[in-house]
Amino acid sequence: MERGMVAMSEQWLEKSKKYLWLPFTQMKDYEENPLVIESGEGIFLKDISGKTYYDGYSSLWLNVHGHRKKEMDEAIRKQLERIAHSTLLGAANIPAIELAEKLIEWTPPNLTRVFYSDSGAESVEIALKMAFQYWHNLGETQKQKFVTLTNGYHGDTVGAISVGSIDIFHTVYHPLMFTSYKAPFPMVYRHPSNDPNVVRDEALAQLEALFEQHHEEIAAMIVEAIVQGAGGMHIMPKGYLKGVEQLCRKYNILLIVDEVATGFGRTGKRFAVEHENVSPDIMTVAKGITGGYLPIAATLTTEAIYEAFYGDYCELKTFFHGHSYTGNQLGCAAALANIALFEKERLIEQVEEKAAFVAEQLATFTELKHVGDVRQLGLMCGIELVRDRETNEPYPWTERIGYQTTLKMRELGMLTRPLGDVIVFMPPLTSAIADLEAMISIMREAIVATTER
Repeated sequence: MERGMVAMSEQWLEKSKKYLWLPFTQMKDYEENPLVIESGEGIFLKDISGKTYYDGYSSLWLNVHGHRKKEMDEAIRKQLERIAHSTLLGAANIPAIELAEKLIEWTPPNLTRVFYSDSGAESVEIALKMAFQYWHNLGETQKQKFVTLTNGYHGDTVGAISVGSIDIFHTVYHPLMFTSYKAPFPMVYRHPSNDPNVVRDEALAQLEALFEQHHEEIAAMIVEAIVQGAGGMHIMPKGYLKGVEQLCRKYNILLIVDEVATGFGRTGKRFAVEHENVSPDIMTVAKGITGGYLPIAATLTTEAIYEAFYGDYCELKTFFHGHSYTGNQLGCAAALANIALFEKERLIEQVEEKAAFVAEQLATFTELKHVGDVRQLGLMCGIELVRDRETNEPYPWTERIGYQTTLKMRELGMLTRPLGDVIVFMPPLTSAIADLEAMISIMREAIVATTER
């Protein structure tokens, strides 16, 4: 690297430390191990020193086709020749209409309306407000509470954290949060029975007991679709989500399914609800919706919910919610190009095939001394590191073994972020088999180097 380039690289590093405040990042950590990305190509990222890395977490779970995908770039340029943005408040636009039609085609058949926003957390905030006002508009004003699952995560806005349940993220904000009911997530790992069916049935029985006692005041239940992402990549036992849907119907409670992380092929289906033929009343999507290009999110709902807001203005049924960039044309154009690529390249089928290969490769990780559990659905994977795999004793959180392992992975040429001591592997969906194998090899080497030293 030439002297001038080295000097420029050092300037960018220093400026990043001086001016930026990074999300979900202790800046003291960043100052010790800074990283500035300069460009990307395919499934690789390049930093300002010229070093390349596998994008092992899809740039935080959202990149689908890799970086600088020709069709995606062209779709955005083509839209830019028409218009970059106009408001959706009281005026529609063509890409937003086209995308809404496509989303309705792609999602469960009971969903018929699309409300746009800019991020997953906002799509959840909208879902909560819709569910609350739905009952209010129907005159059932006593239905004001929400049910969520322990260990759940739905974003970082105040409403979203109020239905979240990860203490390290949420405890400090408790005075700001509204109270929600917490039902147990059916976590098989570390359960005494280690039997998915037992865990499922216990959790559903506890949920029904909660519904039985409080259903008259519960507006909705919100769940992540099959996989709890930020909570540690925990996967629901087969039949649990369907059981939740059935209980919500039985007790007249709306079902909100959060597909922000799981949607758009990540789990081997278009949406994770398809694994159990679940039809939510409200569904939230983001992340993969634009292939990782631009910030678009959507909250989809049924015609019955939409009609509860429909009427003369003086009835005050209007959904008073909106964001400045809602339905942005560039983002919608990117999303349309993304979905077109899914269909043209039969990407869902590819994910199913690649997931089988990844499962075979990750199965060998259970031989490692400090891997307690490997969890996977599609190309959404978590490897939990433990101090003692016989007892499943975790490492003290202060040792930050997951963080140390991802630093080693960075050194070896791959980027990801851990969830505590769970190593996340969520590569772009178009990753080739050879690249998947190389990334898994890096993970294995880093885990051995960090835990068996």
